[in-house]
Amino acid sequence: MVFLPAERFIVFIIATLALLDACLLLLKGVGIDFVGYASLIACGAFLVALGQFYRRVRHNDRIAAAATAAGLFVLFTIAGSIFNYLLLPSYFAQIDGTLTQIDGMLGYSWPAIVEWAARHPLVGLVLYAVYTSSLMQLLGVILVLGFSGRTTRLQHFLLTGVIGALLAIMFWFFLPSIGPAAFQRLPRQVVEAMPLAVSPAYGTELGRVLREGSTYLTPANVLGLIAFPSFHMVMACMSVCFLARIRFVFVPAAILNALMMPAILVHGGHHLVDLVGGGVTFAIAYALARSLLEKATPADAQNSTIRLAD
Repeated sequence: MVFLPAERFIVFIIATLALLDACLLLLKGVGIDFVGYASLIACGAFLVALGQFYRRVRHNDRIAAAATAAGLFVLFTIAGSIFNYLLLPSYFAQIDGTLTQIDGMLGYSWPAIVEWAARHPLVGLVLYAVYTSSLMQLLGVILVLGFSGRTTRLQHFLLTGVIGALLAIMFWFFLPSIGPAAFQRLPRQVVEAMPLAVSPAYGTELGRVLREGSTYLTPANVLGLIAFPSFHMVMACMSVCFLARIRFVFVPAAILNALMMPAILVHGGHHLVDLVGGGVTFAIAYALARSLLEKATPADAQNSTIRLAD
């Protein structure tokens, strides 16, 4: 198989996470929805195989880069999500109290901003649509960068996402937080006024999972565990940053992700400082990814690929 430098690194990360997942599943005796996860893994593997076909047989680097990146994105998301769950239950003190105090010093209240959105239902619905667009945005960035021939940019994008996710998981493992939705109540009329991606009931379930862990994992019932740093914020920064040089998509992406910030607060059940943490995480991941890519590329400059097996 022929992989670009960044792709090879991500394959290694996915394989490592998969091995850790298998060991932790056995050690903890956690059940898993094999059929549900197998279908997702098959989707990711098919995209990677498609990328290899276009790279080796059809010699179309643009389709190859886009398909491979999409496949690796799917596979990493699966392995990373399972790993995140298997780190539970948490034995470290939650930092939500501290984050709430910082929010208060900044004049921010999650119930207040949700109540404001509930008084403007159309705004709440728009923000809900924006909040749920994150993964599709990342897929869109992959396709735009891949099909436009910006392969190096695409590799940087992928590495930034993988490193950002790993940084968020590591920080959250030692300093867990699940957001104000788990602790702060909302009036019933507010909850009924608009759909909330992260409602108080969702927050309560997050708290239970954090304390007790899970006995069965299925992709049909995956919760977003990490509050600080906000990975939705990381993804928003990724979309805007990596499309900045492509004028016809940058402006829509910038507008959409400007709306993503209030959407994260309202529908993500986040502390205000979670967004700051997400921005810092993105900056660190971006710099680390660029450094790794610069170190990997010169050694492979002649062919621009790494051959893992022929």
